[in-house]
Amino acid sequence: MAAQPYDEPSPRRSQSYDEPPGRARSYDEAPRRAQSYDEPAPRRAQSRQARAEHPTGAGDQPGPRSRARQDTRGVSHEETIVSDGPRRSRRRGSDGPPEPPGPPTKQGGGRGGWRRFVPNWKIVVVGVVVLSAGLFGMIMVAYANTAIPTEAQAEALAQQSTIYYRDGKTKIADLGFKRESVPITAMAQVVKDAAVAIENDTFYEDSGISIPGMFRSVWMTVSGEQLQGASTITQQMARNYYDGLSQEVSIKRKVMEIFVAVKLDDELTKDQILQNYLNTVNFGRAYGVQTAAKAYFGSKATAANLTPEQGAYLAARIQRPNWEPDDPALQSRFKTVIDYMAKQWPDKYGNLPQTAKFPKTLKNPPNTDLSGIKGYMVEQVLQELEQRNLSRDEVKSGGYKITSTFDKKLMKDAQTAVKSTMKEFGMSTEFHGGLAAVDAQHGRVLAFYGGDDYLTDPWNEPFQSTKQAASAFKPYVLAAWLQAGYSLKSFVPGNQTVPKELPGQQPGGIKNSHNVGAAVDVVKATAESVNTAFVSMAFALPNQLEDVQKLVEDAGFNPKRMKDDIDEHHYQFAIGSALVTPVEQAAGYAIFANGGKYTRYHVIREVKQNNKLVYGEQATSKSVINADVAADSTIAMQEVLKSGTAAGKGLGNRPAAGKTGTNNDEKEAWFVGYTPQISTAVGFYREQCRTKSGKVVPPEHSNCPYLRKGSDKYGPDNPYTEPKEVSLGFEGAGPPTIAWQRFMQLAHEKLPVEQFPDRAEVGVAENIVPSPTPTPSPTPEADDDPFGPDDPFADENQDCLIGCDESNPTVPDEQPTIDEGNGFPETQDDVGDVGVAGGGSPDNQGSGGSRQVPVRPEDQ
Repeated sequence: MAAQPYDEPSPRRSQSYDEPPGRARSYDEAPRRAQSYDEPAPRRAQSRQARAEHPTGAGDQPGPRSRARQDTRGVSHEETIVSDGPRRSRRRGSDGPPEPPGPPTKQGGGRGGWRRFVPNWKIVVVGVVVLSAGLFGMIMVAYANTAIPTEAQAEALAQQSTIYYRDGKTKIADLGFKRESVPITAMAQVVKDAAVAIENDTFYEDSGISIPGMFRSVWMTVSGEQLQGASTITQQMARNYYDGLSQEVSIKRKVMEIFVAVKLDDELTKDQILQNYLNTVNFGRAYGVQTAAKAYFGSKATAANLTPEQGAYLAARIQRPNWEPDDPALQSRFKTVIDYMAKQWPDKYGNLPQTAKFPKTLKNPPNTDLSGIKGYMVEQVLQELEQRNLSRDEVKSGGYKITSTFDKKLMKDAQTAVKSTMKEFGMSTEFHGGLAAVDAQHGRVLAFYGGDDYLTDPWNEPFQSTKQAASAFKPYVLAAWLQAGYSLKSFVPGNQTVPKELPGQQPGGIKNSHNVGAAVDVVKATAESVNTAFVSMAFALPNQLEDVQKLVEDAGFNPKRMKDDIDEHHYQFAIGSALVTPVEQAAGYAIFANGGKYTRYHVIREVKQNNKLVYGEQATSKSVINADVAADSTIAMQEVLKSGTAAGKGLGNRPAAGKTGTNNDEKEAWFVGYTPQISTAVGFYREQCRTKSGKVVPPEHSNCPYLRKGSDKYGPDNPYTEPKEVSLGFEGAGPPTIAWQRFMQLAHEKLPVEQFPDRAEVGVAENIVPSPTPTPSPTPEADDDPFGPDDPFADENQDCLIGCDESNPTVPDEQPTIDEGNGFPETQDDVGDVGVAGGGSPDNQGSGGSRQVPVRPEDQ
C-alpha cells in the first residue's frame, strides 16, 4: 500500500474530535508509531513510559496535537490488540533513506474484525486430535461388537417355486430354476477372473473393503443420490449372503456391511469368499453361476466348462441382472469385462479383446411349463400374488408351494366343451370363445378356457376380454326389483316402455324383437328376455339405476366401468350395455346360487414356504341380496331353460338356471348359468383381420398380423391388419348355451344332485303397466300365453334384439339398436367398440395376445 502523506488524515481510522477519550486515544498516549527513525526505543519500555506520562481516564486533558497525527492514531478502545511479536525495523540500511511509517496498529493485544472468531491454531489441533480419538474409539467399539452373521438369508438359498392344482399334489408348473451350489474347484477360472476383473480388481490384495469406494458410497447415500453399490466382492457377498444385512438404503446398513466384510476377510480365505459370492449372486434368469450357465447356455453347460466369452457374459450381468439377454448396454459392458481381463492378466487374456465375440444365449429359458394351457393358469396366479405384494421375482426364487383353485379335470373339460362346440359349428380362428367356472359358495375359479397355447397366444379371454353383457345382465335388474319389495307376480310393460320416453334413450326408443302383448309378469319377462319390461322395472325402482349400479358393484363388477356406462347409455344399462368379463359374470351369478352372498373370485387357495402358511385364501363373503330374493330370482331364471330363450338345454334332472344374451347384429353372444354348486359363464365374439384397403387376412394364432412377409413397411406403429368385430351369425341360445351345457354336464359327473331353495314369494305385486282399454273381445281362458297356440312369433328367436324379423328391420349403424333392446352406435366413442366374449363390439381391440388398446382407459 502506498504511504500516505503526513498532512492527510487516514481514511480508515479518522474520528471526530468530540468522541469520548476512551474511543479516541491520542498520539501521545500511544507512542509506538511516534518514534524517531534514528532512535528506536524498546517497545515495552516505551509503551510503559507513554502510559506513565499520559494516563487515561475521566477528566484527562490531553495537549494539542496536529490533526494529521490525531486522525492517523484514532482507534477505538475495544479494537486495541496487544502484539508481543518483534517489531520490524523501519530502516532499509544504515545509510539509506528512512521508510515511511506503516499503518497504525491497535494497542491492547487483541484481533479485530472476523479474526477474533477464528480459534487459535493450537486449540484447533487439540480439538481435531480429541475428536479423531473419540471417533476412532467409537468405531473400534462398534467393530468389536459387530458379529459375523451365522445364517444365510433366504435370497442366498433361493429355490424355485411350484404351483399345484387345487388338490395340492398335482403340479402345474415350476417357476424359477433349481439352485445348484458348486465348490470353487468346479468353477472355470475364466468366470472367476471375469468377476474379479469387473467387480473388484484388488480382490486378492485388499482387506475386504475399498477406502475410495467406501467414501464414494457413503457420500452418495448421505447426499440422497443413488446408493453406490458395494465396492468389493467381499462386501457384496456379505450383503447378499448373510441374514441380518438387509438391502435398505442407509448409513447404518452400509457401516455394518463394511465391518462384516473386514471380519470376513480375516476369517475366510479368498477362495471361500469368491465361492459364496458366485454361488449366490443374481445373474438375471438364475441365482448362482452353475444355474445361470444352464439358463443362458443350455442344459449341458456348467460352471466348469464355460468359455472366456461365456464367463465374461455372466460377469457383465452382475451389475444389472434384469438386462435382456442381448441388450446393447449389456454388450457394451461385456466388452469392458474383456478389456479388464486382458489388462489384469495379459499373459492369459492379452489377445481376448481381438478375438472375443458376444456369446449366443438361449432365446427362452429351458422351462417349458408355460406351454399349452398351463401358461394361462400360471399368469393368473402370478397376477393375484402381485396384488398381494409378492413379486414375480420373489415367487421364482422363494421356494413357495402355491396351491391354486384350478381343477385339472375341469380345465380339460372347459377346453373340450368350447373347442368341440366351435368345431361343430364350423368356427374359424376368427371366432373367440371364453369360459369361466366358479365355485358358487367359495368364489374359487375351478376352471376356465382362454386359449390353447399361452406361448403363441397369451391373451386370456375370460379374464381379459371385456364385452357388453347384453341380456345376460338382466338378472341383476330382477334382483334389484325383488330386493326393493316387489314380487315375481308383478305385471310389467310388454310392447312399450313405461314411461314411453326414458331419459337418454336411443332414437326410436327401446323395443323388443317380438310381440309380447301389453303386459307380462316378471317370470315371463325374464324367460323371454323382454327389453321393455326390464328398462321399465329399473325406472320404477326407488333409486332407479342407482339401485342396480350398487347391486352389481357389490357383486364384483368394476365400479368405473359401471358408472361410465350409465353416464353414456343411461337406461340401456338395464339391458346390458355395460362391459363385463366372463369370470365377472360367473362370480356375479354365484350370488343367486349362494343365498345372496358374494365371494370375490380368486385363483389361490394357499401359499406355503418351508411348510409354513404365508398367504391364506381370500374368500370373505358378503351379502348382496336377501336369500329369499336369490331364491325367487332363481325361479325366474329356471324358466329360461324350461320354456324361455334356452328351452330344452338344461341339465336333465339336475336343477339349473341361467340367462342368454345376444348383442346387436349378433356380434357377441352369451349364456350364464348355475347350479347350487357351480356358476359358469360362456361368451363368443368374432374378429376379422382387415387391411386398410378392406382385404380380410387370416389371423395368426388368433392374432391379427401386424407384419407382412417380404415388406418392411409395417410394424407395431403401422400394422398390416387391424381387428374388426363382425357378426357371429348366431345368438346366445346357440353355441354359448350348448358349450355351457356340455361343460356343466362334465363338471357335475361325480357331484350329487342338489336342489334350489323353494320359491319364497317375496314382495308384493307392483303393476307398472298402463290401464288397459276395455274391448268387447273376450280374453282367452286359462292360457298364460297371450298368443295361444296360434302365436305368429312362436318360431322366432325371442332372445334376439331389434332387427331379427322382416317386420322390424335392423336399424342401420347410424341409428343402431341392439339385440333385446340394447342399441349402441358402432363408433369408437361408443361401448359397441369395446369388448369381451359376449358383449360390446370393439373394432379397435385386437384378438389374442396382440389386442389393441381398448377404447376405455380402465380396460387397457
